[in-house]
Amino acid sequence: MDKFKSNPFYMKVSGDYALFTDPMTKGGGEKFTYQVPTYQSLKGIVEACYWKPTLYYIIDCVKVINPIKTETKGILSPMKNGKKDLNYYTYLKDVEYLIQYHFEWNDNRKDLMYDRNEKKHEQILLRSMQKGGRRDVFLGTRECIGHIERIKKRDFKNAKSYYDGEIISFGLMFHSFVYPDEAYDNNTANFLTSNFCSIIMTDGKIDFIEPKYCKIKHNLGNYSIKKFDDSNFTSVDDLFDCYEKEGVMDDELNECSSGDL
Repeated sequence: MDKFKSNPFYMKVSGDYALFTDPMTKGGGEKFTYQVPTYQSLKGIVEACYWKPTLYYIIDCVKVINPIKTETKGILSPMKNGKKDLNYYTYLKDVEYLIQYHFEWNDNRKDLMYDRNEKKHEQILLRSMQKGGRRDVFLGTRECIGHIERIKKRDFKNAKSYYDGEIISFGLMFHSFVYPDEAYDNNTANFLTSNFCSIIMTDGKIDFIEPKYCKIKHNLGNYSIKKFDDSNFTSVDDLFDCYEKEGVMDDELNECSSGDL
């Protein structure tokens, strides 16, 4: 049986500043941004729009629309002795990204199989994008506020990047974390795992591989899967009832109808 895969979704993300921290720069208290967003940062943005443990998101690709510009700021950071220390953070400035992504069912959550209703999750996700998300959106760090907007497939395909016609290699970059509830083999079960891979941008677009295909991995620590029950979990049926008055929205392939819900 083929593994379930949802239709693709498309989102625009923008902000005045972003800081996708290069972990090599964090040791001294200062931060320097990667030139492009990481897979994990984009996944976090999508999850801020709508997330349920029943599913997990796969980031297919991202388009970098604006030119890559940076700005360095002096930041006063509190110290343990009560004094402050001046650090320098280097941010990306005036960013805009277009994301293509989809969701799949989380096979580690067999207890939530009753919550697998594709069309209802789809409807909630589409409406959440339309409203700008269910939680605050941060572009890498909390001080970098982001804005999201639902777009259609044609918007994504027709959008022009500042880097059309160029091929740029960013070398080895942090890719993603694999949390225990999204573990895919014995090496990632009950661990927090970090992944690294080479990133190449072609015509302003980065096509991502899935975390399980990254060759460089590090287990960072032991973790357990959070348990969900009626006290901390709302089924998609109950959640969809909160949205039902707004009616049905067309999905990206115009295949959604009230009869599918």
